[in-house]
Amino acid sequence: MRSASFLALSFASSALGATYQMSENIVGAGFYNSFNFETAPDPTHGRVNYVDQATATNTNLTFAAGNTFVLRADHKTVLDPNGAGRNSVRISSKNTYTTHVAVFDMAHIPVGCGTWPAVWETGGSWPYGGETDIFEAVNGQGTNQATLHTSPGCTMPASRSETGSAPTTPAQLDCDTSVNGNAGCGVTFAQGTSNGPAFNDNGGGWYAMERTNAAISVWFWSHSDPSVPADVRAGGSTVSTDAWGVPSATFPNTSCDIASHFVPHNIIINLTICGDWAGDASVYASSGCPSTCNDFVNNNPGAFTDAFFEFNSINVYT
Repeated sequence: MRSASFLALSFASSALGATYQMSENIVGAGFYNSFNFETAPDPTHGRVNYVDQATATNTNLTFAAGNTFVLRADHKTVLDPNGAGRNSVRISSKNTYTTHVAVFDMAHIPVGCGTWPAVWETGGSWPYGGETDIFEAVNGQGTNQATLHTSPGCTMPASRSETGSAPTTPAQLDCDTSVNGNAGCGVTFAQGTSNGPAFNDNGGGWYAMERTNAAISVWFWSHSDPSVPADVRAGGSTVSTDAWGVPSATFPNTSCDIASHFVPHNIIINLTICGDWAGDASVYASSGCPSTCNDFVNNNPGAFTDAFFEFNSINVYT
């Protein structure tokens, strides 16, 4: 039997961050080598038509310029209300990841009524393989929300070490997709610059996610934040998460066996439009958006001029 002191040391070690080595540095045209373009119908029922790589590049919905990569929605076409949705892009990483750190350096995120951009990870047969939403927001409003979606048996404690805020009712702390209308167990970020025009006006920022069997944690730093860790800013060969401070959101394994609820994951980046969240009538109206979401999307292509991601890099560490 292991001694109590050994167990205490083991727990403390697992609760702390670790040092990781870079396994991928994805920049510019490297996105085309590292991601597949997905064209299946949008599972969130958006007014969107995901296009293949050839269409995306031929219509400038994706392009690389130096070390930057842009992914956007069409902003030129008036849509037939009975036809396909607005052209946009969804990409999925060719590699999968278990224990790892992913750092997303973004100069611009999509904003505007009807937009629902997301950077997330999932794998296996959803929801049994788990889902981690790293960046997700709708209609360019509010701050970021990081969320887990899982099969039954994964809940979060009401009190944990994070700078964001989580709701406290049992249903809102249950990550099970069959509970609370698949809201998952989300954490709303405190930083006003984590989403919307404020993110873009500050020149962008870094999102970072660490996944271990002990916890899944998400951090955010604006590009103008003087407290960003040096290894994040440098994008170098190693990162040490124990120097990153309190996460914006953390999801411990206290009452969720991460190893059994989360399989190897792909990184997903997509921009859907309207759909189950952004297009929900009450959410859309509370965002101060005009008309109905679908009608607005159909008739106002120019409203999507700012509906684009601009990535400086994605660095993955294992």
